[in-house]
Amino acid sequence: MPRYLIIGASAAGFAAARELRLTGFAGELTVVDRDQHAPYERPPLSKQVVPGTTPALTPLVDAQTLRELDVELIRGTGVRALDLVGHRVELADGQRLSFDAVLLATGARPRTLAVPGAQLEGVLALRAAADAWELSDRLAEGGPLIVVGAGFIGLELASAARAAGVEVTVVEKAAAPLAGTLGSRLSEWLLGVHRGHGVEVLLGAEVEAFAGRRRVEEVVLTDGRRLPARTVLVGIGAEPEVDLGHRAGLRCADGIVVDGYGRTSNPWVFAAGDVACQPHPHLAAPGRIEHWDSALRHGAAVGATMAGRPTAHSEIPYFWSEQYGGLLQSYGRHRPGDELVVRGQITNDRAVAVWLRSGTPVATVGFGAAREIRAIRSLIETGVPVPVSAIADPMTDLRQLSNRVLTSVLRAF
Repeated sequence: MPRYLIIGASAAGFAAARELRLTGFAGELTVVDRDQHAPYERPPLSKQVVPGTTPALTPLVDAQTLRELDVELIRGTGVRALDLVGHRVELADGQRLSFDAVLLATGARPRTLAVPGAQLEGVLALRAAADAWELSDRLAEGGPLIVVGAGFIGLELASAARAAGVEVTVVEKAAAPLAGTLGSRLSEWLLGVHRGHGVEVLLGAEVEAFAGRRRVEEVVLTDGRRLPARTVLVGIGAEPEVDLGHRAGLRCADGIVVDGYGRTSNPWVFAAGDVACQPHPHLAAPGRIEHWDSALRHGAAVGATMAGRPTAHSEIPYFWSEQYGGLLQSYGRHRPGDELVVRGQITNDRAVAVWLRSGTPVATVGFGAAREIRAIRSLIETGVPVPVSAIADPMTDLRQLSNRVLTSVLRAF
């Protein structure tokens, strides 16, 4: 009986396990993860931090589902070595497991800031449950909180901390927050939202050092400014967990390189989720898509492929972010040269932007406009040009427009 091994109890890993069973794989299926906790969802770690409380973990899969999937879960130990010749893995606790195929769903780890004082108490990253719990305990002591990096994790935490009355300063070396993702107009809008809620945002600023005797007391910037700090969160992005694959000789380039079906440079090894550098119809070149929804979909597609039904991952990339009680959503990926259309007026509670390529919607970002964003997603999926005036006019019923476009597409066939 074949034995398949999944390394990483992640969204991609369990989506693959579920799809393997649904597609008919009847062999042994084992998931290994170094985290000692039962598998849990990671997005809430930054979205739902409440100072002074122990954040409840949202189960990724429960015991009943594990039994139904007939999955053996080994947790609390990582994988030390991957032997692709002997089809074996060695776990950190000394166990050795054989396999017929393996899926790497190891995700990504926070980038570190290599400056003096980075090891002081109170200088934190946010990836696992233990990080969220420590962060909650420290924020219960009050501020100031310094967030290094105006990415999604940093801004979500800034929102949660301000809701609890904690003094927050965000330090970002770029000229605007998330400009590459949101575009200049919505980046400026988001900056205004955070400043309007009392967050001090320092742009074009870089950290030179963290200062303190035992725990962090100040953040020293390269321009000489010294910011008082009780807690620091370093949120400057993530890098893929490729160490295991790299040591095993797999091809790596900003992730473990895979084809459209999740196959690596070794025919017995697959990769999915944040760790995978994949070709995708919505990317200009192969790359990683670091979002929860994409990890689920990519994992499911790769699981089906491993079970003998080759399936490509082609769904529109989607992400969401919860900030100040509102929902920021995005579908698709825009590129330099795409035409930006802002729909209606941008307010503190609502903003919608659409990017068009040769008149065809290819990406959208919206805040407080879930119904409109879903309709724009349908327009993106049809791949048909639409009038810019219809997108820009807030009186246009986008759902009706989407239905008309879809009807015209079907009639063309």
